[in-house]
Amino acid sequence: MGRFDNRVVIVTGAGSGIGSATARMFAQEGAAVVAADIRAETVQSLAAELQREYGRALAVTVDVTDEDAVRALTDRAAAEFGRLDILVNNAGIGEQPVPIEERSAADWNRVINTNLTSAFYGIKHAARVMKSQKRPGVIVNVSSILGLVGFNGAPAYTAAKHGMLGLTKAAALELAPAGIRVVAISPAFIKTPLITGYEEAVLPLHPLGR
Repeated sequence: MGRFDNRVVIVTGAGSGIGSATARMFAQEGAAVVAADIRAETVQSLAAELQREYGRALAVTVDVTDEDAVRALTDRAAAEFGRLDILVNNAGIGEQPVPIEERSAADWNRVINTNLTSAFYGIKHAARVMKSQKRPGVIVNVSSILGLVGFNGAPAYTAAKHGMLGLTKAAALELAPAGIRVVAISPAFIKTPLITGYEEAVLPLHPLGR
């Protein structure tokens, strides 16, 4: 028996990195996993692997900055597997370290929409589905160490991750009476494709040297 037997989980940004590892962990622990990502091929490959090894998985190609797409994602998970128990708001992107006076509004908005506004959409529509089921649920927001400290050259990413912690706190208070827990995790720099090319810059920031 796994810790998540008979649970249904959505993981956004499941095509690589933390999202892919999270989806695999839930599947190993017995959950039906809805692996969502904007990159169709990677998420379809992951879902096929999970289905072969663990039995229940579904790939959904989704742009998390599109509210209608996020609404359809939560509805499809519930329709496919009969319920929705957990949402992991993990999708996110980085940004190039350009001087702030040269940073375009389009680049700023792209990072804020992908890393923060998408989490609002996820909470909104997961809560809608979970409340309709009248059973407890959990929403996990993947923030970052940069939700707690600043980082030179990443103003939009840092602002989005700080905002995610505030959103988590407010949503947790609102949804607790419905039995829905909203929590956040704040990883430090993890060796994933998101930091490719920046490994040497961030390694000294880790006291353990790894």
